[in-house]
Amino acid sequence: MYQFKELKDTDRIVEIFKTNVQEESDRDYIITVIQNQFPDYKINFDLEDCDKILRVEGVDLQYDNVMDYVNRLGYTCVRLE
Repeated sequence: MYQFKELKDTDRIVEIFKTNVQEESDRDYIITVIQNQFPDYKINFDLEDCDKILRVEGVDLQYDNVMDYVNRLGYTCVRLE
């Protein structure tokens, strides 16, 4: 028999990134790319914030891979600690 571990809020990691994304179309493109690679992540942007915040939430979140994907797409992405 398989045993399933129930995920709790404490199992999820949230990472916040500062970006230079300006346009909604760019935001949508970045979310699509990250979501294709990491389908279990919750991803959103706050383009009204001065730091153009990218927020990513997930279990076993790989923040360095998220930054790498966004940077390879030509945007700045820096993890805020």
